[in-house]
This record gives sequence, structure tokens and C-alpha cells, in this order.
Amino acid sequence: MDHFDTAQEILDAMLGYLGFAAKVDLDRESGTLNVTCAEGKLLIGHNGARLDEIQYLVNRVLQDRVPEAPKVKVDIDSYVASRDYRLIEDAESAAAGVIASGTPAKLEPMNSYQRRLVHHHFKEHPEIKTWSPGDSARLKRITLSLKNASKTSSEG
Repeated sequence: MDHFDTAQEILDAMLGYLGFAAKVDLDRESGTLNVTCAEGKLLIGHNGARLDEIQYLVNRVLQDRVPEAPKVKVDIDSYVASRDYRLIEDAESAAAGVIASGTPAKLEPMNSYQRRLVHHHFKEHPEIKTWSPGDSARLKRITLSLKNASKTSSEG
């Protein structure tokens, strides 16, 4: 039994103890435990808060059982997948505004997972660069700006 199987077992037992009839599927490639449940909204909670807590608990128990195991992700009724998709759509929309106006734009505050997603999305973008502050705040705002903005202003 590898760490993915252990994580799947932990989540399945946790949901069972809580009284939820759920199916837990494992996507080994992405390291995600996908939960299908009739009461998915209850498990997701407001803005995914309860889902984040479930993921945290699964990873804490997994680390206790298999200390070298990497963290796993938990998604319930494709909530995280659709939230990530919307996040990238919003960032793309803001980037289009930056390209059109030349003015940097700040995105909404995000946690580290969301920031990593946005930074990675724009990593190879020909016109947009991303930046977020290096402070210790849990939620930070990414700034989108033109890659050549500093070159243009120094040439004029």
C-alpha cells in the first residue's frame, strides 16, 4: 500500500465517521482524491473553507502515518477544479486589461496554492509578468504588469 492508497483510506474513513456516503476516487497523476457525494455542498462549506479543512486533516493524518509522504489534494464534486478554472479566467481577463491599458493590475487576495497556479499560468506568457510580495501574510495579492514596461519607460 502506497501513500496515495493510505490517503484514500483515511479520507474514506473520515467521511464515513462523519456520516457521509461518499465515493473517493484517486487520481495518481495529479495526487488528488476526488470525492463524489450527494451532500457535497455541506462538505465544501462556504467558499471551500470546510473542504480546505478536510484536506488539511487528511494530510496531517497521512504525515503521521507515512512521514515521507507528499501532500495530497482533495476535491469534492469538482469544486476545486472549477474554482481553479474561474481563477485563471479572472486572471486572464485582468491580463487583457493590462495589455490594453499598459497599467499594472492587482488581483484579489489569494492563498499560496492559488498564487502558485497564477504564477505558473503566466510563466511563459510573452507580454505579462507576475509579482507578489514576499511578506509572511497568508493571503497576498498578485500584481500583473507588462514585461517590457520598464524598458519602454527608460527608453523615452
